[in-house]
Amino acid sequence: MTQRSPVETRTVEEGEDGMRLDRWFRSHFADLPHNRLEKLLRTGQIRVDGGRAKASTRLAAGQAIRVPPLPTAAPTSAPTPKALSKADRAFLASITLYEDDDLLVLNKPPGIAVQGGTKTTHHLDRLLEGLGDSPKTRPRLVHRLDRDTSGVLVVAKRREVAAKLGRAFQTRSVRKIYWALTNGVPKPPQGKVDAALVKAGGPEGDRVRKARPGEQEVAQSAVTYYAVVDRAGQTVAWLSLKPVTGRQHQLRAHMAIIGHPILGDEKYHGDRDLPEGIENKLHLHARRISFPHPSGEGVVDVTAPLPDHMRQSFAAFGFAERDEADAGAGAL
Repeated sequence: MTQRSPVETRTVEEGEDGMRLDRWFRSHFADLPHNRLEKLLRTGQIRVDGGRAKASTRLAAGQAIRVPPLPTAAPTSAPTPKALSKADRAFLASITLYEDDDLLVLNKPPGIAVQGGTKTTHHLDRLLEGLGDSPKTRPRLVHRLDRDTSGVLVVAKRREVAAKLGRAFQTRSVRKIYWALTNGVPKPPQGKVDAALVKAGGPEGDRVRKARPGEQEVAQSAVTYYAVVDRAGQTVAWLSLKPVTGRQHQLRAHMAIIGHPILGDEKYHGDRDLPEGIENKLHLHARRISFPHPSGEGVVDVTAPLPDHMRQSFAAFGFAERDEADAGAGAL
């Protein structure tokens, strides 16, 4: 049987400086479903220093968080991490690109969710829970990728490491390069897409669109640099993408906005008129990430190999996978 907790105010600790608000709640209230958290945020029941906040709000040490009444389990039913099977451990090992005492960098396969939802029970975050003894010691996601996007995903092994990396992502000292195949070839071959985004309402579901005049209060600024690395006539382009901001579906929406949706993207019409023989899967890959190591020593620089369906498409179009494409995007 559950009871309601009282309203309380909690202070953000030093080790939580830079942490996202949703991850702070996951750390302190592991049983709170994400959809319930989003509702509490939308209705203003959760406050940070007295003001409304979003799931993506970055916290600062010393801030006060208003925690509304929450359903709490009986004291004897504290959650324990679900032990990983041998198959789960083997899977995590197979997708690990880099590991040290502070970090894991994974090569996320397409089709697997990063975090759970109402109908999603198999996801990377659940597997990470099994690597810790409690919600406080479990590894933590530092950022996210869409379910159908593949590539580099950074995981912090401890809360204080997650906080440091959160600050790095917030200050944009993290360099991210994505590869994509698009329908048609953008002109000019190098450019910048600066288009604020808002969530699309109605039957479109989990999508975003370009903000319209008068929507400044709900719009999120979004900036992406792109460069055409190679092309197959005027049919398909291989792009190197560098997001300056990190909005939901940013790259997918920005490519659709300029008239060149990413191949296989069913949310933004990239699944229409696919070239013959090309698999109808999202052709978007987080190719490379680099950032200062949270220890203060050196730089982490990790590259993820292409997933099978993109490798097959590269071969079909005669594109040769090469590292100079990363360097070219970084120069934008």
